[in-house]
Order: sequence, then C-alpha cells, then structure tokens
Amino acid sequence: MNNFVKTHGLGNEYIVLDQEKISFELTEKAIKRICNVNFGIGSDGILLKVKSFKADFGLEIYNPDGSEAEKSGNGLRIFCKYIYDLHFTEKREFSVETKGGIVHARIVETSNGKAALISVDMGKAIFKSEEIPTRFKSEIVIGETIKVGDRDYEINCVSVGNPHCVVIKDNLDIDEIKKYGSLIERHDQFPNRINVQFAKVISKSEVEVLIWERGAGFTLASGSSSCAVASVLRKRGLIDANVKIKMPGGQLKIEIDSNWNIRMTGEVRQIAQGILSDELIEDLDM
Repeated sequence: MNNFVKTHGLGNEYIVLDQEKISFELTEKAIKRICNVNFGIGSDGILLKVKSFKADFGLEIYNPDGSEAEKSGNGLRIFCKYIYDLHFTEKREFSVETKGGIVHARIVETSNGKAALISVDMGKAIFKSEEIPTRFKSEIVIGETIKVGDRDYEINCVSVGNPHCVVIKDNLDIDEIKKYGSLIERHDQFPNRINVQFAKVISKSEVEVLIWERGAGFTLASGSSSCAVASVLRKRGLIDANVKIKMPGGQLKIEIDSNWNIRMTGEVRQIAQGILSDELIEDLDM
C-alpha cells in the first residue's frame, strides 16, 4: 500500500501512483506536498494509474501546483514504463486513456527486462484557435504578435492534447524564458493558460528548444512540448517530417505524417521506488 515509483524522461521526473493502492485522496494539497523537494519526495508532477473503460489503462496527470494536465509526452512514456516494468501487461503495445485523448504506445527497446526506449502516438496536431484554446479572432494562430511585459513576441499556437505557444528564436536564453515564460503562460489570450517553448532551428532535421511548462515552470525536457514545436515548425515549412528535438535534458525523435498525426520516441530511466511513509501520509492532512 502507498507504493510509488519515481522515473525521469530526459530529466523531467514524475512520481507514479496506483489509485487502487493508495490509502489517501490525491487532493491538490497532497499533490503539492508530495512534489515538494523539502517536505515530500520532490517531482515535476504525479502520474496516477486509474481505471479506464475506453483503453487498456487510464492515466491522470498532475502538475506540482496541483492542477491537472491533459497530456504529457514524458509523463506518458514514464507511465508506460511503469505499466510494463511492473507487469500490468506482457504486451509491448497497449493504449492509455488521458484527459487529452487515447494514446497508443509501443515498447521499442528493453534492457534487463525493463522498458528503455518507448514510442508513443501523441494524436493529431490541432491548429484551430478555439480548439487550442485561445481568444484570438483568427482561425489559426501562426505568426501572431502579443505584448508581454516590455516585449513583443511573434507566437505560434497548437494543441497536441494540451495547449502550446511556440516562439521561434535566433538565439536561446534560459534567463529570458524564465522571465517571460510565466507571463506568456498567463497571458489573457490563453483562457486555460499555456505551455511555452522557445525554439531555434538548427537544420531541417534538428531543433534546439527551451521550455516553460504550464503549472511547473522551467523544465529540462517535455514530450508534448517537443511535439508542439515540431508541429509548428513543420506547419511553417522550416523542418522535415522527421526531426530531433534537443533540450537541456536530452533529445526526442518526433515524426509527423501528412495528416498531422504525431509519434514521439525517447528514453526513460527509473530513479527510485519505495513506500510513502505513514508520517508523510499524516502530513497530507495538515
């Protein structure tokens, strides 16, 4: 009871819990406490295994601020490793229901019987403004300009199951995205807030990215952000259909077909597994 597994995808770390095997309610307060590095375990979020009547497995994704995310690329790969490594299935291909839709996953490579390289069908890139959603009057948000603090940014928006805002840059600056990322995330044009990426095109097959994640802040890597960047750059004709997205935490391979279906492939590595202590469970109610 109250077992957990902590795993990272390119430095983006999540704690995985099974709803049927925890003795407490995963409230906003509990999520914040568990994700806190000083008073909890420390994490970029929590993945909760739940029942699904539409797919092989169900997944709820929570940010460290307690908010729920529709989809997470790294989170999905981490969850799939958890499902495979803990023998919830012997199959190397299975489906996962998320708030952002049903995802089909494949265990590409294993190491010592554990999932090492995982490919996930991330669904379709959606460019319609109202479906992302944004408050822009234009049908799609490609090359629009917004004022953020003392700067104007040309932005490009897309949904890959969750909302994203991509800024194409000639140079990447971590201090800049840390300063302006939160302002873009909470801009009035984005009713559900938004994930933010600064992207630098290296070649038709390679892109460098910095990420500000909605509800989490600056993060070393993000699967859905990588999919969003590839989708936007493909839409603007700047990259090929297959591209490597390089982030501070590592790189992902993104493939986009002619119908805007996205497939993401990348590594995942377990950090630790254990049991949440009785004292921590008591503190969740304090």
